[in-house]
Amino acid sequence: MLNEPTYEKLRTMRLTGMADALLAQQSDPEISGLSFDERFALLVEAEELFRDNRRRTRLMREARLRTPSACVEDLDCSAARGLPRDLVRQLMRGRWLEESRNLLLTGKTGTGKTYVACAFGQHACRDGQRTAYRRLSLLLQEFMQARAAGTYPRLLQSLRRARLLIIDDWGLTPLNEVARRDLLELLDDRYGRASTVITSQLEVKHWHEYIGEPTVADAILDRVVHNAFRVELKGPSRRDTKGMKEDG
Repeated sequence: MLNEPTYEKLRTMRLTGMADALLAQQSDPEISGLSFDERFALLVEAEELFRDNRRRTRLMREARLRTPSACVEDLDCSAARGLPRDLVRQLMRGRWLEESRNLLLTGKTGTGKTYVACAFGQHACRDGQRTAYRRLSLLLQEFMQARAAGTYPRLLQSLRRARLLIIDDWGLTPLNEVARRDLLELLDDRYGRASTVITSQLEVKHWHEYIGEPTVADAILDRVVHNAFRVELKGPSRRDTKGMKEDG
């Protein structure tokens, strides 16, 4: 019979995975054939798995991905898509995050830019990396509200902590002087420290014109483009294609 005080002590000590595994062992008739060391190792493994799963769940919740079900294993890497399979495999290994490199996803509306970005965001969460997703329009509103509330430094710090930041719909929102400075502050803060994914309908060659002010545009693009992987997604809108797993 399970010693109830032991079970409660494990939960009090926040060893929930171990406590639940211990409870499960009591109903497993084959467990008696294992040695103490073997049974204890199973409990430790259960606790480790519980904590890993809890961390991944928390990271996914905090990431606020637009498409949380997006998965790199489901990506269409056909030649017609413009998403090289070798590059996807390289990014899945995670070295680009360790090296603080960026990923720029461009293409017409509906070609799956948001899905691809969220797929790599989900993969980063699965690897235990802090991730954040923001549409550019809402990010700029967030900066404006934080400045008014006096929490601007706290917001920058929060975004800095994200190993991977996804900025979606780059180029759809007009930029004024304040917005340009906010973006420069954010991207300069992350430069060489963390990775950023940017999705845009605009080709990269038009980004300088989009940003507007030449000096600030030079500074922003210097921090975003030169160390980035670039992918131009092609093909018809995936929103109009039945049976496709991707859109955006």
